[in-house]
Amino acid sequence: SALELVPFGIKPLLRRAAAYEALERYQLAYVDYKTVLQIDCSIQSAHDGVNRMTKVLLEKDGVNWREKLPPIPAVPISAQTRWNVPSAGGPTTPCETAPLGKPDQTAAGTERARTLKEEGNELVKKGNHKKAIEKYSESLKLKKECATYTNRALCYLTLKRYKEAVQDCTEALRLEPNNIKAFYRRAQALKELKDYKSSIADINSLLKIEPKNTAALRLLQELNRA
Repeated sequence: SALELVPFGIKPLLRRAAAYEALERYQLAYVDYKTVLQIDCSIQSAHDGVNRMTKVLLEKDGVNWREKLPPIPAVPISAQTRWNVPSAGGPTTPCETAPLGKPDQTAAGTERARTLKEEGNELVKKGNHKKAIEKYSESLKLKKECATYTNRALCYLTLKRYKEAVQDCTEALRLEPNNIKAFYRRAQALKELKDYKSSIADINSLLKIEPKNTAALRLLQELNRA
């Protein structure tokens, strides 16, 4: 009811997310926490909530858990308090949000970014990784999204462009600090670049989140033999 009066109110969103979490409705809690981060990406409790929900949903629904999520609403610029009140003296770093512009342009841009990402996904299935990279790059110009970075990183790995893969995974981890795919793919790229120490560090970080990840355990064994 509070959100009907004030759409994108941070307190109602956070409290509803906490309520959903308590009711084990983790997908809805994830959506509310992510919506809060679009409004103000400096809110630590929302970051913590996203990390908790990511872990729970990964365990519950597997690696394709994102495909089962309800849509995350696009927050209009007028509701993005981060841009209205920049931190004094500090650099303004965009987090996972829609590009600056008018609200209707923002919504259109977000939808276009999603379409481009899906087109990239289809190209990956067909094995056309170079063309997929183009689609993901266009999508990222409109909206910085973790999944798009990790998908493009996979393409870079396939094409043996390991430095670009590392860069994309690093960007993904800035958006979602506990992202399993970003840790794993960066570890793969770092292994190919013979930076074994950093690669092992990424695998260890991944295993703290998901201790029984068989692919990570296998890669760790390979790294220890390297």
